[in-house]
Amino acid sequence: EATANGKHVCCEKPVAVDAPGVRSFIESAAESRAKKLKVVAGTQRRHEKCYIDAISRVQKGDIGRVVAGRVYWNMGSLWNVEPDPAKSDVETQIRNWLYFTWLSGDHIVEQHVHQLDVMCWVMGGLPTIVRGVGGRQSRTDQRLFGHIFDHFGLEYEFPGDRFVFSMCRQQDGTDGKVEETFRGTEGSVRLRSGFAEISGLSPWRFEGKQPDPYTQEHIDLQRAILSDLPVNEAEQVANSTMCAIMGRMAAYTGKDLTWDQAMSSIEVLMPESVEFGSREVAPVAIPGQTTLMLPPPPSAAPAAAPASGTPG
Repeated sequence: EATANGKHVCCEKPVAVDAPGVRSFIESAAESRAKKLKVVAGTQRRHEKCYIDAISRVQKGDIGRVVAGRVYWNMGSLWNVEPDPAKSDVETQIRNWLYFTWLSGDHIVEQHVHQLDVMCWVMGGLPTIVRGVGGRQSRTDQRLFGHIFDHFGLEYEFPGDRFVFSMCRQQDGTDGKVEETFRGTEGSVRLRSGFAEISGLSPWRFEGKQPDPYTQEHIDLQRAILSDLPVNEAEQVANSTMCAIMGRMAAYTGKDLTWDQAMSSIEVLMPESVEFGSREVAPVAIPGQTTLMLPPPPSAAPAAAPASGTPG
């Protein structure tokens, strides 16, 4: 709606919860670029000085060819709102939006998308396939925690036989870790909010001024508008969101999933109506039983009719 009306946009992550939503957002991204609109996303590490400086060095070759990585968002549980019998199912789910995929996409999409965005940034492109595991062990009460998982462990494969391991969990009593590490042929880079360090043949550590990235993303948007700078992060954040969605899909089903398969998914999580009323909680996914919702394969082409005078 904003793009159709020629408005600049600051959009939060994630920008969708399913593949059809991502495809729709990418269409709007193309329209916004055609209109020369400015779009900044809530993937604030793209506006964080230590990340910008470190990844610029990586892109110049300071750690050689990037061959592998590890990205984490491990922490305890987040808040939840006690269900109120006087409120409808939809209102209750909206107030506990973290725990329902139609609202959050699961915590891998809502939260771990930050690390997956950095993954794409450093690896210089998009993964070709993902495989992994996940489940829920500590948050099993659907009344309080809906139907999402509380842990994921995934392997993203990139062109050139390169891999990134991804882990995210929200389980009380577990060790926390929110950072990204990438290994190159000549060193490695380690990143977390406010910290960046390169080790190897070209050692370096960020020691500059660190503006607040949440503020900086708004400054960058306003500067782009005032100075007509070509800033548009719409497709970038859509692709990072899709990386998270495909990871969820792979863990929910237990199936290895290519980028093209994930992008072609026909699963729509958003209900046709969000009016307050009844809405059942979706079942918890079970790997090996939950199925991928992909478009049907094209039907086989009919056999050509035999040429005149030849046997059928």
